[in-house]
Amino acid sequence: MRIGILGTGALAEALGTGWARAGHELVVGGRSRAKAQALAGRLGAGARAADPREVVAGRDAVLLAVLWSGVADVLRDVDAAAGALAGTTLIDPTNAVEHGVGVLLTGAGTSAAGQIAAWAPGALVVKAFHLFPAEQWTAPPPGDAAGTAPATVVICGDDAGALRITGELIRDVGGTPAVLGPLARARQLEEAAGLVIGLAFAGFDPSSAIPRVPTQSPSPDGSVV
Repeated sequence: MRIGILGTGALAEALGTGWARAGHELVVGGRSRAKAQALAGRLGAGARAADPREVVAGRDAVLLAVLWSGVADVLRDVDAAAGALAGTTLIDPTNAVEHGVGVLLTGAGTSAAGQIAAWAPGALVVKAFHLFPAEQWTAPPPGDAAGTAPATVVICGDDAGALRITGELIRDVGGTPAVLGPLARARQLEEAAGLVIGLAFAGFDPSSAIPRVPTQSPSPDGSVV
């Protein structure tokens, strides 16, 4: 696939490395052209740097790998309000939460993913990759490490094609996609991230606060029921 990456930080590099390994064509851009060129160089063959508007043009998917505080500016840079991302799968891994506390910064009843969809009319927004640190995706895929279970990446979005594309990209970095539902459920996912962040900074293991329950067979479309 032709993938654009907006951002040059740890998550952009971790996912970009896995996607480059899987043979995808990557274009990287950010506020700093020098950082984008350096990241493209580390990603290797099939990756190059470009200005943000070129990063989103004609892509099968775009990863919005920037801090929440910079999302509005980056979308403005690519002219998202004018429809530059219309029809494009836009993967949102952002966490709009107060650092060290986990309280959501978005208004009551709203979500970061929903706000992104409003800022980028026509974009096929999918919430994904926001619950795990970048280091999760730098390890060898589970198939290469005996006894290692793949991480379940819960996602939500309104477009079936965008969910399918995101699912393929999750598998390419060793994860298992699980569709929670439409984008209207993004706040639920974002609240889960806030819970994890809050517990971790309070000195608790977040995984110990989640009970183990019997798994159910997924529906044909991969959604959780």
